[in-house]
Amino acid sequence: MKKGNKTKVNLIMVVAIVVLVISALLLQPKGEFEGSDGAAEAMITEIKPDYEPWFEPLIEPKSGEIESLLFTLQGSIGAAIIAYVIGFNKGKNKHVID
Repeated sequence: MKKGNKTKVNLIMVVAIVVLVISALLLQPKGEFEGSDGAAEAMITEIKPDYEPWFEPLIEPKSGEIESLLFTLQGSIGAAIIAYVIGFNKGKNKHVID
């Protein structure tokens, strides 16, 4: 692929990502963003009000901010591992002698 074509493709992808992010924020109904945990808990208690969880969390964060921090950290570590594996395989394939 020529350099000019790569630039056009990259520009199109960036514009598409920006449009998706902005449309997701604009289409969000008024209110707060909620996670799936709260929705699942509400659905379970609606279906079976006497449901008892199998186990309790080992560590309960002291605040919502710490919980958000740990969740973000977990996602960041996962993304770093995935990026490393993809980069490693791309670099390995680039240096293969035919």
